[in-house]
Amino acid sequence: MNRVTVIGSINLDTNLRVRKMPKPGETIHATGHYSAAGGKGANQAVAAARSGCKVSFIGGVGNDAPGSEMLNLLKKEGINTSGIITAPHESTGQAFITVDDNGQNSITIYAGANYAFGPNEVVQNKALIANSDFLIAQFETPLEATIKGFEIAHAEGVTTILNPAPALTEIPADLLKLTDIITPNETEAETITGIKVIDEKTAQEAAAKLHQQGVATVIITIGAKGAFYDYQGQYALIPAFKVKAIDTTAAGDTFIGAMTSVLKPDLTNLKEAILFANKASSLTVQKFGAQPAIPFAKDIKLVK
Repeated sequence: MNRVTVIGSINLDTNLRVRKMPKPGETIHATGHYSAAGGKGANQAVAAARSGCKVSFIGGVGNDAPGSEMLNLLKKEGINTSGIITAPHESTGQAFITVDDNGQNSITIYAGANYAFGPNEVVQNKALIANSDFLIAQFETPLEATIKGFEIAHAEGVTTILNPAPALTEIPADLLKLTDIITPNETEAETITGIKVIDEKTAQEAAAKLHQQGVATVIITIGAKGAFYDYQGQYALIPAFKVKAIDTTAAGDTFIGAMTSVLKPDLTNLKEAILFANKASSLTVQKFGAQPAIPFAKDIKLVK
């Protein structure tokens, strides 16, 4: 069983279903509305836990009803929440998600308590990181906290995974040097490298730029085409499973959590771990919502 710590965001998601995305200035009717647990960090933690990991979390929620609800939901997943602070003067983070009939989404995030913790809180939870096989982080929480976490991880021999989302045009060089595995999607890879990723060739070109910035292992998810990896001179595009997608929310988060659950710290089974992650994501996109759609290991293993 892999041990994973996540430094990340915790959100209450408000979801709207629409037939098509609204144009600027246009008013449209929603065909459905519901709330669910989300946040890229929490989604990845839940995906890892449901795939069989022992998971700990470092983050923040507000001193409000959504914060209590999010903490309870994470605890029900068996996730260690001792590293999550309750910020007295911030509300719990929220995401407003619009999904159209093609399964594509548009997401607006209010950070709230996700920015109420920093390097000091990460240092206080050094033991969680030191006792892990992997440390995962994204860009929905303070960069300084992530950098400190990755510094601790490297000092303790823990493998670091950076999900650069939402994408930044310039990622701090000291963070990239501390990143063992980077996992952008095709849009994020283009933002970071300037290369439009549409196939294996362009993915390899983007990966080469990320290698030049100090990242040894690059994994780029390319939607329905699958996931590309480039590691120690080996590279390939692992095809996605063909399914009817109704909501792509949390597909990338599911991929990262599921992959980490089976990946060996020495990465010797990287290809097999990506295949497992592709299976998990194929299940997520067939359901609505973020965490409600994340599958369990027993269901992922049934995918052929």
